Amino acid sequence: MEPALSATRPMFLKGNPTLRKHFPVFFGPDGLRSGWRLLLFLLMAQILGVFLFWVAIRPALQRGLFSWSPLKLAVLEMWFFLSLLLAAAIMARIEGRALGVYGLPGRAAFGARFWEGALWGLGALTLLLAALRLTGNFNFGTLALQGPAAWRWGVGWAIGFIAVALFEEYSVRGYPLFTLTTGMGFWPSAALLSALFGLGHAFNPGETKIAVVGTVLVALFWCFSLLRTGSLWFAVGMHAAWNWGESFLYGVPDSGHPAVGALMHPSISGPEWLSGGSAGPEGSVLDLPLTFLLWVMLAARFARVASCEAGHHDSPPIHHQN
Repeated sequence: MEPALSATRPMFLKGNPTLRKHFPVFFGPDGLRSGWRLLLFLLMAQILGVFLFWVAIRPALQRGLFSWSPLKLAVLEMWFFLSLLLAAAIMARIEGRALGVYGLPGRAAFGARFWEGALWGLGALTLLLAALRLTGNFNFGTLALQGPAAWRWGVGWAIGFIAVALFEEYSVRGYPLFTLTTGMGFWPSAALLSALFGLGHAFNPGETKIAVVGTVLVALFWCFSLLRTGSLWFAVGMHAAWNWGESFLYGVPDSGHPAVGALMHPSISGPEWLSGGSAGPEGSVLDLPLTFLLWVMLAARFARVASCEAGHHDSPPIHHQN
């Protein structure tokens, strides 16, 4: 097991008494306060994102290489994700930590937890749609794609939504959650970031109030999965599979975005609060008790708070706050 903190940790993060005395707004007992570290991380991610855009993304866009929707989604979301990952790598170096403690340990990449999360995502979505079928608000419909076209769109959307999941999970429950936890505890940080995550989805076209509430609740659930599994890989798998199931497998709207290149041609009817309407099934009121059920199931599946899979226990450890 590797050491939790490097012995060469920079002095300005060690809680230097002189810095604490003269700059208490910036420095606390553990060094540079968590809010300023988060701000520094976001600033670096922005700069790196602009650099990557001008070096790689813009030339490809000018050549029209991203005209196919799944490919365009995958490239743009990976651009966002890599900007965050590079910024986190720099912060890990500054803070004397391993990059994996921020939620995505490399040795667990796309391993058992990822695939288990994917099964949970598809299973939960299928259960929700089956419930809507019983209420008469949803019909699975008929096949819209077959043969090579089905495989092409299915694989394309799988890659695209894995990229979406990596970016969205890491942008909220990666470095930001770890860092805010060191300052204000795990659950207050999780609540704040989950509320911001829901607010970000509120501006999607076709989104509804119930869907936003559901987004906040599932965001908290994914924070809980980090606490219990020790990494974000379960959440990444579940997040990607849920979106893939909506947009491709079942052909329903995803957070207000209509499906394109879907396998099925379904039908949705009835009041918006029950059917989900333009927001998709996650806009149904039935999604709320489903999320509660997922909490109970996850608590039973992972009965104890997990250690970080990267083998590090920083001070204070993210999984043992509050």
